[in-house]
Amino acid sequence: MPTILGQNQYGKAENRVVKITRDGATHHIKDLNVSVSLSGDMDEVHYSGSNAHVLPTDTTKNTVFAFAKEHGIESAEQFGIHLARHFVSSQEPIRTARIRIEEYAWERIEASGANSRFVGADEVKHSFVRKGQETRLTQITYDGESWEVVSGLKDLVVMNSTNSEFWGFVKDKYTTLPEAYDRILATQVSARWRFNWTDDEQKMPHWEKSYEQTRKHLLQAFAETYSLSLQQTLYQMGSRVIDNRGEIDEVRFSLPNKHHFLVDLEPFGLKNDNEVYYAADRPYGLIEATVLRDGCTAKIPVDLTNL
Repeated sequence: MPTILGQNQYGKAENRVVKITRDGATHHIKDLNVSVSLSGDMDEVHYSGSNAHVLPTDTTKNTVFAFAKEHGIESAEQFGIHLARHFVSSQEPIRTARIRIEEYAWERIEASGANSRFVGADEVKHSFVRKGQETRLTQITYDGESWEVVSGLKDLVVMNSTNSEFWGFVKDKYTTLPEAYDRILATQVSARWRFNWTDDEQKMPHWEKSYEQTRKHLLQAFAETYSLSLQQTLYQMGSRVIDNRGEIDEVRFSLPNKHHFLVDLEPFGLKNDNEVYYAADRPYGLIEATVLRDGCTAKIPVDLTNL
């Protein structure tokens, strides 16, 4: 039976590049994991093995490191845009470049006595974020004419120790879960948001400020929502971003429910008044959804935010 070649792409995955910018005695660090994927007129390399249209993956690796020096790394998004534009514009057979970047944040170590507070910590007393644990993400796709920028984060672990309930759910003969009117709500946020910047004629977003503000709105919505379900909290998080960040049209979430169950202390003659919990990591409920600006179409792949 005859066969034909379907969708294909190639590139160099997980190029770890660390850029140190020295501003006198003050140093700045950008730590990225960059994956390059290229596609275009690549039929012959598959059919006959001809490499005439193939830019070696080693060359794409070298380009990542050279661009860190030549262009610097202002932001993950801007660095990905430089790379994507270069590969599409410099190599005729390459029609589309997709750049995926993970960014690992480094915080300065404060001197003794310095004040350090995370977002909202002085205002909301029952919400917590594991400091410095999330990984910043971006995916840049360029076809020579239009851009698609999808940024986000993963592994942002958050918890509300109260102001969460779960009751009134469907029950059948297999239901054993009791209704909860004061529970811990915890999740590990994986989120992607799509920018409405698509061509060079538009004003480019301020990528660093956009990430900082979007993260802030996600955390504040999580902390300030009295939750009757994780789905409700998810929607409030997405809505807060859409309402406050005009450069973003779509947000997709994957939120595993990190269950915390009250421990039965009665066998020991102790009363557990919502104080001692067992944290279960598996199995877990997995809540996923997309929140859109009215009139926009969902474009973030449904499997981009999870395993």
